[in-house]
Amino acid sequence: MSAILTDIDSRGVATVTLNRAEKHNAFDDAIIAELNAIFIDLDGNTQVRVVVLAAQGKSFSAGADLNWMKRMASYNEQENFADAKGLATMLATLNELSKPTIARVQGAAYGGGVGLVSCCDIAVASHRASFCLSEVKLGMIPATISPYVIESIGPQAARRYFITAERFSADTALNIGLISECVLDDELDSTIDTLVQALLHNGPIAITAAKQLIAAVKYSTIDQGLKDKTSQLIADIRCSVEGREGVSAFLDKRPANWIRES
Repeated sequence: MSAILTDIDSRGVATVTLNRAEKHNAFDDAIIAELNAIFIDLDGNTQVRVVVLAAQGKSFSAGADLNWMKRMASYNEQENFADAKGLATMLATLNELSKPTIARVQGAAYGGGVGLVSCCDIAVASHRASFCLSEVKLGMIPATISPYVIESIGPQAARRYFITAERFSADTALNIGLISECVLDDELDSTIDTLVQALLHNGPIAITAAKQLIAAVKYSTIDQGLKDKTSQLIADIRCSVEGREGVSAFLDKRPANWIRES
């Protein structure tokens, strides 16, 4: 049985499903490498428009697999560094994916599982979901996931949850910015489908450019250089094939050519 399932539907929606329900979808170095390869393949697949990250069973992901942790305990510093870089690489691949990403969080997310959620553009969680940055309970720190988690929840919330290892609810996750929506169990799929439909109506190149825009502009000083840079970005996309098609479709009151019939 594969630890990860990948399905691409006729709309170009790819669903990547963690499939170790009996292990609470914990991951090890092999699963991390497989996830990284899958994300790279999806990023290069021109037929894929949206990526949904989901999980089977009661948990979204418990983070590190126990057997993997046992192996890591015997590694020297150099081996641990190489091992950690594998996780850091996979998280960066997901975070920087050119396609829009949605986390479908149906259950508990611990440690690295919180990292996966924070790397997605949008996260929708069941009201039954729970979250925990549990590393300090093991004498560890959430190092490789920290850039993405801190960007999601902010340094003040991180100061609390990184050091208390408290388990917190989906409502709290929503309040601190880790997830985008908290819904009832039976609303999870319909909420995600509504988001997917919205994404599929938007220009795919523009979505990628919008993601890159956020990365380029966040935390920047609003000076002449930034104003010139953003002016050039909009000028470039206005002159692009997709930009011209989008404006023409709007003015002609017709669907743009990237919108597929359901």
